[in-house]
Amino acid sequence: MTKGSGAQPLRVLVAGGGVAGQALAFWLTRGGHRVSVAERFPALRAAGAQVDLRGQGIEAVERMGLLDAVRGKLVDEKGVAFVDSRGKAKATIMANTSGQGRQTLTSEYEIMRGDLVRILHDATRDDTEYVFGKSVDSFEQDAHNVVAHFSDGSSGAFDLLIGADGQGSRIRRALLPQSSDPYWRVGIHMAYWFVPHIASDSAIRDTYMVPGGRQIMRRSHNATETQVYFVMREDSEEASAIHRAPVDRQQEFWASRFRDAGWQTGRFIEGMKTSPFFYSQEIVQVRTDTWSKGLVVLAGDAAHCASPYSGMGISGALVGAHVLAGEINRHPGDLPTALANYDRVLRPFVNEIQGDVNPRLLRLGMPMTQRAIDVFQATTALACFLHVPDLAARLSKEDRGGNWRLPLNPAPTDAA
Repeated sequence: MTKGSGAQPLRVLVAGGGVAGQALAFWLTRGGHRVSVAERFPALRAAGAQVDLRGQGIEAVERMGLLDAVRGKLVDEKGVAFVDSRGKAKATIMANTSGQGRQTLTSEYEIMRGDLVRILHDATRDDTEYVFGKSVDSFEQDAHNVVAHFSDGSSGAFDLLIGADGQGSRIRRALLPQSSDPYWRVGIHMAYWFVPHIASDSAIRDTYMVPGGRQIMRRSHNATETQVYFVMREDSEEASAIHRAPVDRQQEFWASRFRDAGWQTGRFIEGMKTSPFFYSQEIVQVRTDTWSKGLVVLAGDAAHCASPYSGMGISGALVGAHVLAGEINRHPGDLPTALANYDRVLRPFVNEIQGDVNPRLLRLGMPMTQRAIDVFQATTALACFLHVPDLAARLSKEDRGGNWRLPLNPAPTDAA
């Protein structure tokens, strides 16, 4: 499609009101386009657990003029401790707060997902049309526009449809051939929720290893709530299917897998019942050679989910939105060129952050036997005693994401 004038604003529909969708709205509205965001949840989805910003993601937020707002909501997580069944720390890796090198297991920029979503919404709601409780069920397109059919039975024509609807993207499913499987699996599953905070919950994230390739993490983000994560290695069909089951069945599944784990497991399982949210997922990456077709393009986790273990999921969403919006703003009259450039520019960064996830290393951190757990903890304790993690982080020449550089600003910001 080639429009007559680059000055003509585009009508852009973004499916998904999460981090990627809102970051796209931020830059596209500043490029002069009319943006509608359709979010299937009935209200702003400002929930979720702790996320981090690293490398190019921090720079992307800074270019939006939102870094001070993010700093005002940071979670004070000082490091990660590997604990035994009594809760005694066997080894602790502290955060790298030097401002140089590579972040460690915990980032200098830790923030609750809900706080980041609210910051982005406050920055976009005056210029963007948000429609909640409505999803894109299907679409059709020709050379001139794409017609979206919504869950309420209505339809609308747009110049561009962006699928920012997450790891399980409906837009991606409609875009790719039915035979394609975009998921790269590592055989690991995770569930997380909140429990009431108790006095012993500190600013150090506790990690407790359980025989059978299981792991429990506890991290606290305020004086009243503590986050709990159950993680396990399992390749069964039951484990892969449970994430699509009703929440009560998911909770029964996770309780059955961890009831014998010890430490504070009883407290954590009991806390499932009253948690304000509960989320269960298979750890996957989304890998596909195709991010766009005609006037439909994928963004964020829908295009290139790197998995929580990359440490770059949120940063990847912000960086991807920065690149995609920049290309659209620079080539509004030639969307094929804009979308081709988006793929060409962003693909090396995505390959870098996805390639940082090594299944062998993940399995090493989730031992199957108590003896292997003891060896892991002893080795980690020795490395911490010798300051190996701290020195490796500070002396590293680059953070996750490698030496890939963020392109030019997509559009002027209010802070510019």
